[in-house]
Amino acid sequence: MNLLRGATLTVADPEATAARYSQWMDYAIVERGRVDADLAASWGAPASADREMVVCRPASGVDAFLRFVQGAPPADYRPLRTFGWAAIELCVSDTLAVAERMAASPFEIIGPPRELDGMPEIFPMQVLGPDNEIVYLTQIRSQPQGVRLAQAQSLIDRPFILVLASADLGATRAWFADHVGLNVHGEVSIRYTMISKAFDLPPETKHAIATAGHDIDTFLEFDQYPDEATPRPCWPDQLAPGIASVTLTHPNLDAVTAAFVTSPHPRAGVIYGGRRHAVVRTPDGALVELIEAPPP
Repeated sequence: MNLLRGATLTVADPEATAARYSQWMDYAIVERGRVDADLAASWGAPASADREMVVCRPASGVDAFLRFVQGAPPADYRPLRTFGWAAIELCVSDTLAVAERMAASPFEIIGPPRELDGMPEIFPMQVLGPDNEIVYLTQIRSQPQGVRLAQAQSLIDRPFILVLASADLGATRAWFADHVGLNVHGEVSIRYTMISKAFDLPPETKHAIATAGHDIDTFLEFDQYPDEATPRPCWPDQLAPGIASVTLTHPNLDAVTAAFVTSPHPRAGVIYGGRRHAVVRTPDGALVELIEAPPP
């Protein structure tokens, strides 16, 4: 079970961002409105209440969403330099075809198609969006040993992994295992071009990463960031800039031992479907939204 339900991004103009994702990523708008005060409070971001928001779903029709919420980043915010949710990874059916499309788009290719070092099953590329969002576009050619990754049912499909930049990878791994109940896999060190470029490190520099999920289904990646990384600059009581939160389904919120921002309660809307939801914070302060849903 891929429990990843979606991600929330802070953007300048949600309608314009949704239009870009519709034109270039084949996403469809499924809900629009404004953030109500109760939802904003559950994020610990009361100043984000009444902000415009738009929710989109991929062309495959799978229930995995991108939600765009209006907000302006602080002037000193830079992607891939701070702790928190760093990148959305969308699964694609043909990376080379997607690269051709992105070359004509407003998304800047910052990582051209390239096989991962030692992992020929994975064929990714990376782009930077106009809202300073980092998006990985990844073709799963075959399943890596010991894990299961969502595979695309359309050219550009669902968010299937969210990437978290960590100050302390060990603490992050322990927190998700102990407080959220995810299966957390062991650390590996790889050449990670995106991190090395962001911190002006030699390309051969290796960075520790780990993954997590449910059983063998993997949908989160944790990256150990260099010492030069900093906490993410945020306006008081607003959602963080960039990728503000991840949304996961969870079989039983009563089993979650992390502190909730507000108490769990039912919420309407296409993402929630009337189910109980609550939000917790990782050790670095990143938001994890949990929606209670029994296993199928």
